[in-house]
Formats: sequence, C-alpha cells, structure tokens
Amino acid sequence: MDLTDTTRKPSWLRAKLPSGPGYSAVRKLVDEHKLHTVCQSAQCPNLGECWSRGTATLMILGNICTRSCNFCAIQTGRPTELDLGEPARVADAVAKMNLKHCVITSVARDELADGGASVWAATIRAIRHRNPATAIEVLTPDWKGRMHDLDTVLDAKPDIFNHNLETVERLQKPVRVQARYDRSRSVLQHAKSRGFTTKTGIMLGLGETHEEVEKTLRDIASDRTDILTIGQYLQPTPQHWKIARWVPPEEFAHWKQFGLSLGLGVVESGAMVRSSYHADEQSQKYTGDEHLNTTNALAGA
Repeated sequence: MDLTDTTRKPSWLRAKLPSGPGYSAVRKLVDEHKLHTVCQSAQCPNLGECWSRGTATLMILGNICTRSCNFCAIQTGRPTELDLGEPARVADAVAKMNLKHCVITSVARDELADGGASVWAATIRAIRHRNPATAIEVLTPDWKGRMHDLDTVLDAKPDIFNHNLETVERLQKPVRVQARYDRSRSVLQHAKSRGFTTKTGIMLGLGETHEEVEKTLRDIASDRTDILTIGQYLQPTPQHWKIARWVPPEEFAHWKQFGLSLGLGVVESGAMVRSSYHADEQSQKYTGDEHLNTTNALAGA
C-alpha cells in the first residue's frame, strides 16, 4: 500500500474492540472510584485489549491539561479542581486489582506552583503504603525544568521514571508546543543521575527523517536511558497534527535493533506500542524479574 496515503489504516493497525468481563470490571472500577485514565482521555488504540485483560493506566490531577500539544487528544484548558482525595482512591484501585506493577501518569498542571508534584508524591506513597509489593512506574510531565519539583516526585521513590521525548528535536515546537527537547532530556538525565531506572518514548509518522530518528536514539542512549518505546502516531481529530505516513513493521524492527545496538536495555518498537503498553513485560525484560511477566499491570496507554 501507499504509506503516504493516510486516509486508510494499514492492516497492521487493527485494534481490539472493548468487550468481555475484564473490560467491564475495569470500567466499573474506574467509574466507582471517580478516576481518569489516559486510555480514555488520550484515545489510546489499545484500550480494548488492555481493559479486556484487566489493565488501565490511571491519570491523576484531573483530565484537563494546561498544555496544547498538537498530537494529544487530552482536553486543553484551565483545570477547575485539585482533588486531594485522589491518591487514596488510586491506591485502593491498585489494591483491588491486586497489581504487581502499576503505571500512573498525569495531565500537565502548569497553573499550580509545584506543577502537581506534591500530589504525585502523595499518590506514590499511598500506593506504596497500601500495596508494598507493587512496582510503581510513573510517566510525568517535565515540570518546566524545575528540578526541585522533579525531586519531590523522585523522593517518593517510584521504581521506574518515564518522561517521553515524543518526537525528534526539529518537530518539538510544532508538535509539543510548550515543551523543549533539551528540557525533556535534562529531566531524564536528572532522574538517571539519582540512580533511577529511566524510560522514554517517541512516535513515528509525524514527518521526521531517518537521520533525525537515528540522532534521537543516539541522544537517548547517551543519556543512559534504560527503556525506550517507539510507536506509530495516530491523529486524534482533524484539528490535530496530520499523519505524514504509515510506518511499516520492518522499519519498527530496524529501530528496535538499532536501539539495542546502542546499549539501550529494552526497546519496544511497533505500530501499536505506547509508552505504558505491556509495561510490566518491559520491566521484566529489563530487570529479569520473572514474576512480573505473569501478572496484570495497570498499564494501557
């Protein structure tokens, strides 16, 4: 097929429809606990598969983001709430699902003095207190480069720290708008300097060149990042950034091998890969902790 004809999805981009008891159980839990998931807010194509296997990525600090990234489906605006009871409800949801590995993300809350870092820390500690055996993976904003706010989150001791670069350096401003490539790298570098397992992700199909992807992967490796995810960009609405092309499976396979050759510990690369997709299995591959490979994870986006 013509990979630049983006009006028709290729055969390798077929998502599973939501169905089954697992999907219903996750939907009920999310609704009863008044929680937000990035699976819903970001229109993740893996929602059907992940919820059917009893997993989801919880999104804290509400569902309205103060940033206006041109690739993201999450609603943009001025948040009207700061729910201080949310950390306890998230911890309760993790306990009820009996999770060994959970993933938490959030909207950007730039209107808050600390960007929501204190709520992040409270959520991590609440999960740890209620579920001491659960591994905690966090996917955070960039805190506008304020390392003291990042340290507030890191001081709560998550097991894996994730912050996505999203795209190559040239496309940062038009695609991510308020973010910066060097700032995101500094966030990952700071977490690594404190001894954390670090993770990042990028999308392909935004208009990047082969050479730009290669440079980005070299930058990620030079920052000593441990885990990398690479997936196909999907346009949420006609108002969002247009898809430049469909990336074929063999190209995703190439970037996986290239990333591993640079020394990255784990590279998950494929059209349907998202930053939290099968995060428990990524963690197991990196740590060699076999029990993580056989348990559910709160990981869907």
